[in-house]
Amino acid sequence: MGSMEEKLDNRQLLILYASQTGNAMDAAERLGREAERRGCPSVSVLSMDEFQPRDLPNKEAVIFVVSTTGQGDNPDPMKGFWRFLLQKNLTRDWLKGVNYAVFGLGDSSYQKYNFVAKKLDKRLSDLGAAPIIERGLGDDQHPSGYEGALDPWVSALWNMLYQQNHELLPKGADFVTPDAPLLDQPKIQITYHDAEEGEPPLSTTTDFKHLEMIIERARSMTPAKFSCKSRPDCFLKMIKNHPLSRVDSGKDVRHFEFEAVSCSIDYEVGDVLEVLPRQSPAAVNAFLQRCNLNPESYITVQPRDNINGFQNPSMFPVKLKSFVESTMDVASASPKRYFFEVMSFFATAEHEKERLQYFVSPEGRDDLYQYNQKERRTVLEVLEDFPSVQMPLEWLVQLVPPLKTRAFSISSSHSAHPNQVHLTVSIVSWTTPYKRKREGLCSSWLASLDPQQSVFIPAWFSKGYLPPPLPSLPLILIGPGTGCAPFHGFVEERALQSITSPTAPVIFFFGCRNEKDDFLYSDFWLSHSKNEGVLSEDKGGGFYVAFSRDQPQKVYVQHKMREQSKKVWSLLNKGAAVYVAGSANKMPSDVLSAFEEIVSKETGVPREAALRWIRTLEKAGKYHVEAWS
Repeated sequence: MGSMEEKLDNRQLLILYASQTGNAMDAAERLGREAERRGCPSVSVLSMDEFQPRDLPNKEAVIFVVSTTGQGDNPDPMKGFWRFLLQKNLTRDWLKGVNYAVFGLGDSSYQKYNFVAKKLDKRLSDLGAAPIIERGLGDDQHPSGYEGALDPWVSALWNMLYQQNHELLPKGADFVTPDAPLLDQPKIQITYHDAEEGEPPLSTTTDFKHLEMIIERARSMTPAKFSCKSRPDCFLKMIKNHPLSRVDSGKDVRHFEFEAVSCSIDYEVGDVLEVLPRQSPAAVNAFLQRCNLNPESYITVQPRDNINGFQNPSMFPVKLKSFVESTMDVASASPKRYFFEVMSFFATAEHEKERLQYFVSPEGRDDLYQYNQKERRTVLEVLEDFPSVQMPLEWLVQLVPPLKTRAFSISSSHSAHPNQVHLTVSIVSWTTPYKRKREGLCSSWLASLDPQQSVFIPAWFSKGYLPPPLPSLPLILIGPGTGCAPFHGFVEERALQSITSPTAPVIFFFGCRNEKDDFLYSDFWLSHSKNEGVLSEDKGGGFYVAFSRDQPQKVYVQHKMREQSKKVWSLLNKGAAVYVAGSANKMPSDVLSAFEEIVSKETGVPREAALRWIRTLEKAGKYHVEAWS
């Protein structure tokens, strides 16, 4: 019996992925489709949180596809898996006989580029597993994105797999199913319902209760995995929409204030607010019309391999238009490569079919990247560019990018503003290589809201990377641009705490381009840096601003930190915690480098020793970074 099981496992290829935004899942599913077309007898593609890591030693060949999030962090589905792999009782031959390959998705503009793939590769090797092929590292900065590295890596992978185990590819490394590509079945099934079935159980519900129910129904049945639960924590109403940057400065930064309308709210400084943006009604209507969909029909969506009636309590029918509005990003996100592949099967015009097939071929990869990702072409635009394509709703629901919540650092203290939450938001807009104007879906929608209107905004609260500090903890805060947002809340809270008891010193380094254009919250910071405020020198604190463009030489926060070297070291020596927030590009590594230099200069130790000291600070939970791209 055992030998039969071993024989089956010997012919099975397991592909495990850990994805935060969906790219690693797309890459893993592509690998699974390719393996099947090449004649692999058994292929299984699973998210890491759907697999029991204790079963890993029983597998013959495992391919891992993992993304790196934040500052070198594991994606959520990998956290439990990674904890298991780190157990001390696992021996160096625990994975002996297991062959593996790792492909990572990352962004080389981040300091810890592809950190998760690198550490997973090392840990698997340390536990006795044998690499099939050298790890592959996909880079968002490559002209073709992560696929620039994935395509050649996958070609080499099939050759190496065949050399190691003929049974995985019994028809040879170069075999591809004749008449391929074959179109798979969609993963989901859609059932249409009578309108009465879709009516809400209670007709007396308030507007936001009805909205909450619709959002929960729609988002709980979609195949996409979202970062937060289906039901919103609360609904917010905007009460203030205030520009912080000077008009015509080239930047539009807003201060938004919201109050909770559906329930009381609770959060801590450093927390994150996730907002579900509203799509343009015109874009949603255009999508429905283009796809010949009846907006008034009621549907339920279920996995094709698990059609089991209404066992899910939230699986009530929902209006098709509401489903699209709440779950499918039709006019903001760009579709993935597989979307174009599936489109090619439904194109009836020969020239459209040929162009789509070219786009998904290795030769057309770069052209697809230029057409799609670089131009941020939306699903609606792509469908309009290929008018002969009529995709069934099942495929659209599976492949249209999910409508994701947008996360913002909270810039208020709940103690200072009960039942309110404030955000500091840069309104995103840019021009594509072909001079097309683009706007961020969520930020531009929020900017367009009038506080006089009663627009209910679905929102979720979550923990970020900045834990709330105790009043007795000295703080060194670095937050250029909208990175100041969480520290606005920190300072508000500490100012309140200082009324009733002594608080530790706070120094804050802020940076912007020009004093006149984008000195965000200038009055707030300056008022707290005077008259024994929490940022005042009287209290051992300080407020330092770098205006990068107000003089011939650019001056950034790290330059101001070096100017205050003695003060920074003095606070570090007293046990201060460091908090860094802002752009993920170069700023976090430049700030880390400035700390290295300061520690080295003030203590006389070499830079390497200074870096080790800072790493100790990180391990002790006293060096926090929240960065975004």
